[in-house]
This record gives sequence, structure tokens and C-alpha cells, in this order.
Amino acid sequence: ASIDIDGVYSNPAGLAFLPEDGLYLSLNGQSAYQTRNIKATFPLFIEDGNTRYYKGKASAPFIPSFQGAYKKGDWTISGSFAVVGGGGKASFDDGLGMFDSMVMGQVHTISGGQITPNMYSINSAMDGSQFIYGVQLGLSYQVNDWLGVFAGGRMNYFTGGYEGFLTATAHSNIPTYSGMELVGIDLDCDQTGWGLTPILGADVKLGKWNIGLKYEFMTSLNLENKTKKAEVRAMGTAMGDEGNPLADYKDGVNTPSDIPALLTAAVGYEFLPTLRATLEYHHFFDKAAGMANDKQKALKHGTHEILIGAEWDIAKQLTISGGYQRTDYGLADDFQSDISFSCDSYSLGFGAAIKMTKHLTMNIAYFWTNYDDYTKKISETTKNVYSRTNKVFGLGVDYKF
Repeated sequence: ASIDIDGVYSNPAGLAFLPEDGLYLSLNGQSAYQTRNIKATFPLFIEDGNTRYYKGKASAPFIPSFQGAYKKGDWTISGSFAVVGGGGKASFDDGLGMFDSMVMGQVHTISGGQITPNMYSINSAMDGSQFIYGVQLGLSYQVNDWLGVFAGGRMNYFTGGYEGFLTATAHSNIPTYSGMELVGIDLDCDQTGWGLTPILGADVKLGKWNIGLKYEFMTSLNLENKTKKAEVRAMGTAMGDEGNPLADYKDGVNTPSDIPALLTAAVGYEFLPTLRATLEYHHFFDKAAGMANDKQKALKHGTHEILIGAEWDIAKQLTISGGYQRTDYGLADDFQSDISFSCDSYSLGFGAAIKMTKHLTMNIAYFWTNYDDYTKKISETTKNVYSRTNKVFGLGVDYKF
């Protein structure tokens, strides 16, 4: 329900109620640091409890965003450039359990079911990246004293990919296969795609109350592979497409990856001239969006998000704020995989706005996310436990000409 330059993204219809005509600009940067960990239990893993741990690190040292708005009378034109989606870049230095389990199956076969730690060695690593860049443009109009409306759109460009390898080599205590590559995996795939998001908004301003509404239509997005390598080998022989875990990453393959429609609704109230609070709800229509292998059909429901926030002007030059967000994805086992998994979460954030001059404001913020572990049961003896962490620092400046 913001009526400020950040409303370009969150409440574009509210820009119709900006207090003065003129040009508003905002330049922001975020630094995000995440971990994505997997605890894999598989009967052929010979470690304690048949369990292995895979630790992934993801970082995006600089995530830029830019918002601009020009107000003249009842009309406001606005635009933005931002990273609007994706998970940054993640690295699993010890590979992934989904590939190691393939190795163990091969070792189990050639050893006659007698697996010992010194029968083989595995050298493996996997990197993945996903970024969605968005350029948004739209018009806001103040219909009357209490109603503002918005219409616009955003062009989204996806870029990402996967790069990794695995080599499993037999040792001398498997004499027939000593020094031979048991299983080999090579993956080097870039993915690109683009799509357009129509956006509508409305803002209702009633005294100390303000209601902000926004609807982003579903974005049809197909990712096209540009692949240098996508090969799985068993005993030196390349696997065909049938049963190949990398078949979806072959060159030229198109994978649906729609951006779900999004409805946001927020109610803000001004308790005092210096104290404001907002309650907000988001819903992503995930089950109506096309995803790889139709995995969206496995979800129990679309994503629900509940948010609450408050800000307090503790001095003429200083405003502080705090907020809470709870996210429920409606997750299911068939939706989750080692390469792409989500966890329900709640986030806490704090911020401050420092008015440097009449025209210049500096914003600073920090938030962290606490995730619920998700356990995917594959069989009675095989399961994966997915977990994540997330910490983000933000810094920005707003300028009013």
C-alpha cells in the first residue's frame, strides 16, 4: 500500500497520489547469500545411516534495481529495471545425490552386491544459475480524490544454465574394472527465454486508510537449451534419451517455465502522522503455470504469502521500519528435486530511511529467512531432506527533482 517511488513495483496505482508533480528516481542494490543443503539417505550409501550430505552455496553480491516515475497532474508514467526472479548462482562442490545414487547402482551390479568404501572414487561438482531480468513500463491515473488506477507491462528475460561433471572410477580391488570409469556425467547447458507480463492495479485512498491492489497476469515462458554437453556414460557407453536424467538438457530442447499470475492486496493505516502499518496478502497461481514435466500439478495449492509491516518517523530526518513475511508453497514430493527445490519459510526484516537533504533519501535494510526442512520420501529406504538459509542486505537512494 506504499505511496512512494517503491510503489513502481509494489503498488503502481498508488503513484497517482504522489504528493507533488515532478521526477522521482530510486537506485538500489541488494547482496544476497544463501545455502541450499541436501541430506540424502540411500540404501547403497555405505556411510553411517546410509546418509550423505551435499552443501550448496549461492551468492549474488550485487542485485540492482532502478525505479523512476514522472508525475504531471492526474497522470504518472513509471518504469523500472530489476532482477525480478530466479535464484542467483548455486554451487555444489561435491555434486548431487541424484547422480551419486546412479554410481552406487553401477558399483552394486559389478561387485555382486558387495560394496566397500575403497572399491571406487567419485569426483563430482555442479553449478547452476537462474536470473530473470525485468523491464517494466506503465501509466497511473488519478480518477478522483480516492481512486487511482494503473495499466502496464513488464518484459522478462531469463538467462541461466547448469554446468557440472561426475567421474566414478573403479579401484584395484575390483580387478576386472580396475582404473575404469564406471559412470561419467558431463553437463554444460545454457538456457534463455523471454515473456511479457501485463499488469493492472488500483489504489483506494480513504482518509487514514489506503488499499493497494495489483494483478500480474501469467507470463508464458519457454526456456531453450543451448547445450555443449549433456552426456551420461555407463562403463564408457553413452546412455540414450530413454531413462537419461539429462534428457531435458539436450541441445534445442524447450522447457516450459511460466511465471505464475500474481495477486497482491494490501491495507495500510496511519495511526499517527509519524506511525503507519500495513497488512498484506500475496497469491501466486502456480498450479495454472506450465512447468518442467508438469510438476506444478503435484502442488497442493498455489503459493500463499502473509505480510505485516510498520514504519515510524522517529525524527524529521529518520524513519525506521520492520516487517514479517510467511510463505507457504503447497509443496509435494513430485515437485521437489535435487536441482530445484523450495521450502516454506518466514522472513524478518528491518530498515531505515535517512533524509540526507530535502530531495535525497538513503535507505538501508537487512532481512533473513528461516526455512522449514522438507523431507521427500522416495521409497521406504530412500529419502532426501532439503534445507535452506538466506540473508540479504540492501542499500538504496531516492531522489526527487
